[in-house]
Parts: sequence; structure tokens; C-alpha cells
Amino acid sequence: MNGPDRLTDRKQLLHNRARATAMEAPAMFLLEDAALELKERLNEVNRAFTQPAIVTGFPDFWADFLPDVKIIPDDELLDLEPQAHDLIVHAMSLHWADDPVGQMIQCRRALKPDGLFIATLFGGQTLQELRVAMAEAEVAIMGGLSPRIAPMAEIRDLGALLQRAGFALPVADNLTQNVTYRDAVSLMRDLRAMGEGNAMNRRLREPSKQSLFRTISQIYAEHFPANDNRIKATFDIITLTGWAPDDSQQQPLRPGSAQQSLANALNTTEINIPD
Repeated sequence: MNGPDRLTDRKQLLHNRARATAMEAPAMFLLEDAALELKERLNEVNRAFTQPAIVTGFPDFWADFLPDVKIIPDDELLDLEPQAHDLIVHAMSLHWADDPVGQMIQCRRALKPDGLFIATLFGGQTLQELRVAMAEAEVAIMGGLSPRIAPMAEIRDLGALLQRAGFALPVADNLTQNVTYRDAVSLMRDLRAMGEGNAMNRRLREPSKQSLFRTISQIYAEHFPANDNRIKATFDIITLTGWAPDDSQQQPLRPGSAQQSLANALNTTEINIPD
């Protein structure tokens, strides 16, 4: 159900994903990059996970990512049982969540103590060039702006969400992928083949004028050229990592419990500042 305050039209999002999956040549290269990044991170953890789950909107792609993995649709209410998993991966769908903190909290509750949560998602710099070109074109052609690209969170905000969700040892970092296209229309066609077309709840429902897309392409080519008469597009893939709290994890020291002053450690003189 899509209320007026919801970011995502869930029915349209599912339609976009199903259409992409059914294409003869879906554009899954960013999912492939995310999967490689996740494998590297899991290898670095050096732990055997026996009860993994993956939350995703592309179940076929992720089905073989881990042995004996449980695939969970990225619904608002996740099909997860309390403390049932030692690893949960939220794979390239959290940027469409109306309540990302709620999704994280559900994952944290479904983890065993000291279980690992990893999420990959598109971050705030994603499609920054297309946002600019679309905004300028819409103002010029239509006299205003309409929702066309979902707002995506910045890395610092996502790191804070991990803490709000109750994860221990939270870490957020990103990987920027720069891709070139023949023109803006080719980029938008690729987004459609990724299942990442416009699924915003407040999007315009009537077809846009062809003149709008011509203007978008012109502005894009003028402001964001790449080599060989192509254009550049940015995809910001953010990875979030956190652990379900457990007494075995490293804990911060209690304030005032230090056995040596910072001045001694730095071999300098301590200066007392009056109140």
C-alpha cells in the first residue's frame, strides 16, 4: 500500500525489477561489482558462517552467493526470525527502503550475538550528473521539478543509522564506479535494465515530452563529457558493516579509567585549564 508520505511505490519497484530480470540482456554489472566486494570483505573476516541470509530484490542473482543461504525479499516487514542467523547481507536494495533504520533493526534482531550485518546500497553521489541535467531540463521545459531519481543518503548519515539501529563496531565506506555512456538516453536505458528506473511514489504518472529528453541529453553532454564524445556517470556504492552486540567484543574503556595520562604518552607537559 502506498500512502502519500511514502518514498517508494512498491508495486512499481517490483514491476521494474521483474522487467529487468526478464530482459534478454539485463544490466547487472553493478550487482556483480557489489558481490565481488562482499566476497572480499567476508574473506577478510575469516569466519565460517553457517546460517546466512540475504535480503534482496533480486533473488535469482544472489541465490548462489553463499552455501545454504536463505533469500529474504526486501519487504517492509522482513521474513526474519529472532537470533536465527550469524550473517545477514542486505544486498543493493536498502536505498529504496522507506524506513532504512527499521530494516537495520530487524536485521540486528535476527542476528545471533556477535553476528555480522553487511549492507551494500547506492549512496548520495550516485547519478549526480543525471540529477543536474534533469533538473535544468525540467525547469527549462516544464517550469518546475518532479521526482525522477530517488534521494540517496550520504555515507556519514548511513554510518549514524548503523549506530541508531544498535550495531556494535559500525563501519561505513564507499566505492565509486565511474561509467561512460554514449548519451543520456543510453544511461536511462541501462537504469531500466538494472531495475533502477523511477519508482518514486510522487513521480509524474503521465509520459514526458520527447523535447524534455532531448534537452536532458544536450545539457548532460555539455556539462559532463567523457572521452570519445561519451558522457560520464557516477555510481556511489556504499558498504555498511556492523555486529550484533556481544560481551566478547572489544569494549571502550570507562571514562577516567586510564592508567597513564596522554601527556606522559606524548612526552610533553600537562597543562591544567581552569574552569
